[in-house]
Amino acid sequence: MSQSELTREVARRVFASEFNDSTYTFKESDDERAPNYALLPTGDRANRVFIVGTLTETEDVGEDSEYWRGRVVDPTGTFFVYAGQYQPEAASVLRDTEPPAYVSIVGKPRTYETDDGSVNVSLRPESIAIVDDATRDRWVVETAERTLDRIEAFEEWEAEQEAPESGSTAPTNEYAQMARERYDSPVVNYRNDVIQALEQLEDVETDDAEAPA
Repeated sequence: MSQSELTREVARRVFASEFNDSTYTFKESDDERAPNYALLPTGDRANRVFIVGTLTETEDVGEDSEYWRGRVVDPTGTFFVYAGQYQPEAASVLRDTEPPAYVSIVGKPRTYETDDGSVNVSLRPESIAIVDDATRDRWVVETAERTLDRIEAFEEWEAEQEAPESGSTAPTNEYAQMARERYDSPVVNYRNDVIQALEQLEDVETDDAEAPA
């Protein structure tokens, strides 16, 4: 295993609604090779993310060379994925796949500022694979669990800030602190997104169970 593989960041599971709100990026050292992180509003950092959803649309938006854009939808919103000559394998999957199709993607968040000053977040894929509906369903459940873990840690930290107990050993949470300073969106919004995602999954499973054999 190479040194780069040993130091590779864990890929965070994150729903589209939170991913698209992760507009603040930062480094934790001045080293020009230091990893770039997106700040998740639920109080964590993400250098890489792992998503699964429905690839609903692909388009070559390149001018001089191929540059593929994919729309990937999960129960909470849409990820925009871009792959070009520096991500040849991912670009070929976007080129050759006929939507709709379930896909799993590991990649890095990228932000860019639009002409009106707003910040959009997209995903630069390291890998894209075609998967089945069971893989998508499992990802929804696991991402819901991870998101709730982050929210609970955030809320525990927040409660401690508002009513500190003497002698408390409540954990510090520097990313929750950063998220509260940088973002307006309350974390309860993401709890609602989790509920929506799981309810949508239950609806699909109910429909499948009721479908005639």
